[in-house]
Amino acid sequence: MSASTFDPSRPSTCTPSRAARELGLRRSEFDLAVHLGRIRTVPDEGGGGGRRVERAEIDRLRAQDGFAESLRERVQVVGTAEGAALMGIPAGRFSRLARLGLLVPVMFHLNRYRAVVWLYLAEELRQFAAAAENAHLLKGRTPETLRSQLEAGVDLRARNWRGRHLGFLLRQAEDPWARAGAVAALLAPVEVADIVDDPYERAHLNRFRPAPPGHGVPGSPAAHLAEQIMTAQDADEIGWLRSDLARSVKEAREASPAPRRPAHRVPPAIRTPARPIPPMARTVTGLLGEPPVSRPPGRHPGPAVRPSETRLRPPEFVTRPVVRPVPRQHVPAQPAPPRSSRGLRAWLRRRGPRSAGPVRV
Repeated sequence: MSASTFDPSRPSTCTPSRAARELGLRRSEFDLAVHLGRIRTVPDEGGGGGRRVERAEIDRLRAQDGFAESLRERVQVVGTAEGAALMGIPAGRFSRLARLGLLVPVMFHLNRYRAVVWLYLAEELRQFAAAAENAHLLKGRTPETLRSQLEAGVDLRARNWRGRHLGFLLRQAEDPWARAGAVAALLAPVEVADIVDDPYERAHLNRFRPAPPGHGVPGSPAAHLAEQIMTAQDADEIGWLRSDLARSVKEAREASPAPRRPAHRVPPAIRTPARPIPPMARTVTGLLGEPPVSRPPGRHPGPAVRPSETRLRPPEFVTRPVVRPVPRQHVPAQPAPPRSSRGLRAWLRRRGPRSAGPVRV
């Protein structure tokens, strides 16, 4: 039977893009609804690592009252100016409340000047403004404790976004290693290497480590800024994430150990057999077996050369007599005799034979 045969027991699913079109949402709104848990997804059985939406989930959302508008309002996001207008407060007070961590951003993007623009859920802002315990924060003077934190430069927007984003990642993680990878996504690589010192476990963990939200081309300044926002900065936050990562890796190791490369033996080196020497080649060992040659008496001593060697050995292999250097003795140089002033005649007379003188009786 073909593998593509329809199986009635398998629920019908569709891709996220098709589900967003059927629900009347933009892709960014659909992704935010999935992160918030408003739309349930299932793992892709095709092995691609993505997510899909069941047809039953789409039918459930479409059956709700005020389907299109109600779902869109639940995922509506606003910036600082729109959020301040929605809460009825100045934009400066809205920014101070956000830096103090009272308003938690849900996502961010970078404008053309590479400045971070934080976005907030409009539904959460309405609930914050409607709560009676927050009335003193919206009007009047800011409490002294909060004002001192602002003067110290406290800004918890990035940290609060990381905590919320970690919740999104853990909600979709269905494997122990995937949960450990979600925690490792908020730590610097040096921190992860300090906790997970095994290279095989660290490589397996990186497979499940989600990438930062896509902002710009990888390696661009915008991508580096997004990665910086994604990485924990405060010491207490880093310590909490390190302990959580160690616990998650321990649970993942007990559930399914990381795969390792099988050990294999290195085959022994194959030695090339020595080539036989041709039978006509002359070797030193062959010369050693021949009888010594006697020198004839009365001749000048010299190296013995066999007639066979002279005939068979090539000229470059004929043994030449070894000339030993004669040690020189250092004799003081004698002064040259003075030249005669008589010239050439005196020299010839001195070189010629002398005439014999008269014989004395």
